[in-house]
Amino acid sequence: MSAVTFRDETATGTSLAEFQVTGLPSTMTVRELIRLRVREEVARHNARPASRFNGLVQPDDAEADLNGYHLPRARRLDWERQADIAERAFRRNGFFVLTGDRQVDDLDEVVDLTGDPDLVFIKLIPLVGG
Repeated sequence: MSAVTFRDETATGTSLAEFQVTGLPSTMTVRELIRLRVREEVARHNARPASRFNGLVQPDDAEADLNGYHLPRARRLDWERQADIAERAFRRNGFFVLTGDRQVDDLDEVVDLTGDPDLVFIKLIPLVGG
């Protein structure tokens, strides 16, 4: 069984957060890995619902906050809804994923997990003004 480390970084390479999931098959698609990541972070949030969510994508009715999202009230989140939002965000370049020394750009690309890789997620923040 394999493991993967999910790590969030800034565009300049500063590490923001990371966690590891073990017991995985030797290969998974990028789509499966994104959905796994979202399921794990939502499960952690739902274990202790709070008005702040530190996750990959913004939940419905939440406001962007420094390195997270502020919910109008503490509540549980639907991981499948969040995973669907994450897939759409990936397709729209809302974030990108690095594995090893390369960027993956296809949700159906297969990632080899036998070396217990790090998957780096870099959120892209739209510029304000213009």
